[in-house]
Parts: sequence; structure tokens; C-alpha cells
Amino acid sequence: MSMITATAWVPRGHAAAFPTRYVFDEDEYARISKLAKLELEDAKEDLEMAREALNKSSLEDEKIDEKKDDDSGEYDEEDETKAADDGDEDDDLKEFDMEHYDDEPDGPEDGAPAADSSNSIFGNINSLAYYTDNKDDPYITLPENGQLDEVDEEEREELQILPTDNMVLAARIEDEVAHLEAYVYEDEADNLYVHHDVMLPAIPLCVEWFNVKPNGNGDSGNFAAVGTMDPDIELWDLDIVDCMYPSAILGQGSPDVPGAEPLMKKKKKKSKKANDNYHVDSVLALAANRQHRNLLASASADQTTKLWDLNTCTAAHSYTHHTDKVCALSWHPSQGSVLLSGSYDRTIVAADMRAPTAKVPRWGVESDVEQVRWDPHNENQFYVSTENGVLHCFDARQLPATPEASKPVWRLQAHENSLSSFSLNPAIPGFIATGGTDRTVKIWNVSESGPSMVVSRDLGVGKVFSANFAPDDAVAFRLAVAGSKGAVQVWDTSTNKAVREAFAGRVSIPVREGAEDRLVGIEQDNEEEEEEEEAEENGGEGGWESMEED
Repeated sequence: MSMITATAWVPRGHAAAFPTRYVFDEDEYARISKLAKLELEDAKEDLEMAREALNKSSLEDEKIDEKKDDDSGEYDEEDETKAADDGDEDDDLKEFDMEHYDDEPDGPEDGAPAADSSNSIFGNINSLAYYTDNKDDPYITLPENGQLDEVDEEEREELQILPTDNMVLAARIEDEVAHLEAYVYEDEADNLYVHHDVMLPAIPLCVEWFNVKPNGNGDSGNFAAVGTMDPDIELWDLDIVDCMYPSAILGQGSPDVPGAEPLMKKKKKKSKKANDNYHVDSVLALAANRQHRNLLASASADQTTKLWDLNTCTAAHSYTHHTDKVCALSWHPSQGSVLLSGSYDRTIVAADMRAPTAKVPRWGVESDVEQVRWDPHNENQFYVSTENGVLHCFDARQLPATPEASKPVWRLQAHENSLSSFSLNPAIPGFIATGGTDRTVKIWNVSESGPSMVVSRDLGVGKVFSANFAPDDAVAFRLAVAGSKGAVQVWDTSTNKAVREAFAGRVSIPVREGAEDRLVGIEQDNEEEEEEEEAEENGGEGGWESMEED
């Protein structure tokens, strides 16, 4: 099956106009050698463990067979038949002299006739024609230099990203193969296509875009951070196509992490004890700080939240504000040091990252937290979605005496099942989109009297795992949605009549003729859709939730 677990937008103008092909030079070779060493040692260790298990199993089977023979005292005719067959097989192979198959042939003995070269596999090599100039060879059609330049130019144009294009990142798992896809979204042309992708080491759980070069001096760039079922966070350069390895790794897999070097030799035996330098369990959420661009926050199943300095690619601080898996993060829109975190312990914490040991305000909800978001239009409010489909709005100034005593500004049963994702429109106040495992995407209008539903749609992506508004004002109505069917759909919500009527008083909405409920996506093959529907009917759909629980 194929499914997309997370998506993220790249704002316009940040992607390179002409992304470059991956170049394998000496410096890159040295860097990759360090990364590949860990994988090679793990493979050797796995192979040795498999051999030991196989030998142990064989010895146990032999003991069982011997015991059976001793107990019965009867002659095993099957063993005799098998031995006879093996003997016949040996006799048949003798004529081929397989033991000396790789030996070099000896020259002819004195007086013996020379071997006939025509019977050799290379006997007719003298009859092969070759040409000193490729121009004379009719079987080689290498273009001239000018033609080569034309080919390079065509390839360069195919990779081009215009200033009016957006890039959409999608973390996909397909037939147990994980990769990160970089889509290009051409709004005017109603086009969405995969520009390039990179392979990931494990099932991806979250993806975040950031614009500072790892291990740099604050240089700008176009990068993606990916959290997976592994404890390491990979940082990929989105301006390089066909890249083999990430630009940097945050975690124990990086040779630059203090204390990690000795453990790199025994990856399978890594300590599961939480520490200050790296995560030891799955990374469930990532959040890049837009005010302090070198800071990246991560949340893990090891119950810790970590703050990474991208200039050094090391953990600046580690926080233990929760007693269960930390699954959601959101930076405050104006106070760049305040981070909101949500956990399976059913609490939400707003902590100042500058004071790791300070007491933090805490709010509680009735079910496991799915996602948290600060309101970009009201810095005193934040939103929380939960596993039972409820969306909460809290006022950060109203601190409860205990988490159980928390009282939200309003509480909305938005979906029947888990409310897995929601997004606040960055340009229009009170414009909220929610997506749930009931396969629906809903648009809500939040006014002084509370939230009201504007429209509900099934966009054909299966169970919705991700729904995000575009970050640019020019495409603020575009909502990227993805889920269990492995499809990405970009919904232009401004083409929906109900949406236009609901928000016409707050913003000028351009009317696009003949584009009612405009959807832009990549069509899936009908055969694949039928297979996915059949798998879902047989209970295959529950895989994503079970992975999160595990």
C-alpha cells in the first residue's frame, strides 16, 4: 500500500531557480564514507546474527530428528533415498569438473595440437570492427558539442522552478519503501508534479521546511528536516537533485554528536535511555523557528523535546515536560522563545526554551493530543486537536490550577474519529481547515459567537493525515491534503461558493470562472486504487494508527 504521512509547503522564492544535479567529489566521498560505515557495520552484524540463528535452528532440528530415530528404532527410508539422490547428483556434476571451473587453462603440451580459438567465447574477437573516430562508427551516435549543450539546456529547463511556483513536500511510504517527494505546484497552470525525491531510512512521521544551511554560518538555503521511526533526524538539501545522502543528521547517527562515536559501532545495541544529546526513539514532530532561523525543535516518543542548533547540528537543550510520547509542536508567532508542545499524556505545555528548569503552564484535554497550533492572528490563543475528533481553543492567559481544571474558550466536535490534522489560514483570521480519519476535510468559520462549519468534502485521499494551507498570501486559499491512499490534492478553497460567501467580508476573493471546487493533483492508476480499496476493506487501513501507537 501507499500512503502519505506528512506534508509541508516551501514558500515562493526560496527554492533555487535551477536545482543542481548531485556531484560526487572527494569531500562528498569522505562525508558519505562516514555515514555508510554505520550501515555497513549494521549489515555485517545482522548477517552474523542470522547465521547464528540458522546454525542454532539446524542443530535443534538435528537433535529432534536423532531423538525421533532413537525413540522409534526404525530405519529412516527417506534419509537413505535423499543420500542416494545426492550421490547421483554428484556423479552427474563430475563430468563438468565444477571444482576447477575458475582455473586458468594450461597451454598445449609438447606435440599436442593447439586449441581451436573459434570454439572459444572470444574466438571471433579479431573479426570485430573498431573505429579510431566515433564519427566513423555508424552504431555510436554521440551528439556534437553544440548538441550536448542543447541537451543540458533542455534538462536544465525541466528542473527549473519559477518564482511563482510553490514546492510541496510529501513524506511517502510505499510497499515498505520510504521516500520524501518534492512536488512543484504551478497555480496558474493547474499543475502538480513530482520534481524529485530522496530515499529515507525508515517510515517518515513528520517533515518540516527551514531556510538555513546546516553546519553553516547562517547562510540561507532550501532544506527539509524529516523525522522517522528511527531516532535520527535527516536534513536534506532540496536544491540538489538525485542526492544520495542527507546534508546532515541530527542524532546519534551523526559523528559530530558528543558521546555518539563509540555507540556508532553498535547501532543495534544503542542505549534506549533518554539523554540530553540525541533522541533514542521515533521522532514524532518537528518545528522550525521562523524568528531564530538556526533553531529547530523536535518531539519524540522518548518523552523528550529537544532544541537543535543548526549551525552546529547539535542539541542545545533537552526538555522533559511530559510523561508520555511528545507528538506535537508549535512556536509562538511573536515570542520566538516560547514553544507549545502536546503529548499522549493528554497535556499541553507552553514553555520558554530559555529557562529549561522553570515551572511551565500546563493545560489538559480529555484524549490523546494529535496536533497543536498557535493562532497567527491572536497571539494569546492556541488550538489543540485530539484523538476523539475534538478541536479546542484555549486562551494562554487563563492558567488552570491543574490540567484537569482547564476550560477552553470553546470546544468543537469537528470529526467523528481522530482529528489528525488542522491548519489556520495565515492570511485570513478565523479560517480553519480540519482533516480526520473519517476521510473528510472541513472548513470552519470562527467568529465571536464561536465556530461554524462552512463546507465538508471528501477529496479522495482516504484517511486524512495532513492538511496545510499555503504560506503565501497570493495562494492563501490553497490547501494541500494527503492521506492513506498515497495521493496529494491541492484544493483551491476560494472556488467553493460557500467559502466565498463566508469570508467575502474579510478579504477580497478573486473569482475564477468555470473552476467550481478546483482540485489539482496527480491522478492515480485505477488498478492501484482498486487494490488500495480492497486492502482497506480487509482491515489494512488501520496500519497508520497502529504504527503511531507502537
